[in-house]
Amino acid sequence: MKITSQMVKELRDKTNAGMMDCKKALTETDGDMEKAIDLLRQKGLAVAAKRADRATSEGVVEAYIHGGGKLGVMVEVGCETDFVAKTDDFKAFAKDIAMHIAAVNPVSVSRDNVPAELIEREREIYTKQALESGKPEQIVEKIVTGKIEKYIGEICLLEQKYVKDPDLSVQDKLNELIAKMGENISIKQFSRFQIGE
Repeated sequence: MKITSQMVKELRDKTNAGMMDCKKALTETDGDMEKAIDLLRQKGLAVAAKRADRATSEGVVEAYIHGGGKLGVMVEVGCETDFVAKTDDFKAFAKDIAMHIAAVNPVSVSRDNVPAELIEREREIYTKQALESGKPEQIVEKIVTGKIEKYIGEICLLEQKYVKDPDLSVQDKLNELIAKMGENISIKQFSRFQIGE
């Protein structure tokens, strides 16, 4: 199949990948747009994995205020160089993440930071619910484990569905930016403040 410049442009608009990467992905997938998107995302994951152990000592602290000053978020997003920290794409990502945090209210950045007592409390609730519904004890543990996994996915920032594109997780968006910028980027921490909370 002939790969047209219009197809390359469409893929670039959807993925923000470079023109040559888009053309190569379309060629490898015989012009199948969905497969090309998946291929580019896989390459993004590979780039992210290669860079994951690099230090992110530069970056920005981004603030977002919503609702006439009733809700505010500050987020620290790190990168390897000051050069990347000053790019429009990096700043836009940090701003979007602050807005996402304001909208979805995650508990922590990743699974590693979820307070153990929070998970234990949820485990007790799910166990009681399953036992009271008459489920056999050997099945209860599987049910509870599944519910805990789902709960953690809902409260961890990196695992949440990205507000601006629910087909992707926040981690997917982060991987896309890492692939595009060519260096390690991390969401280090955040604080969310709300009047009356």
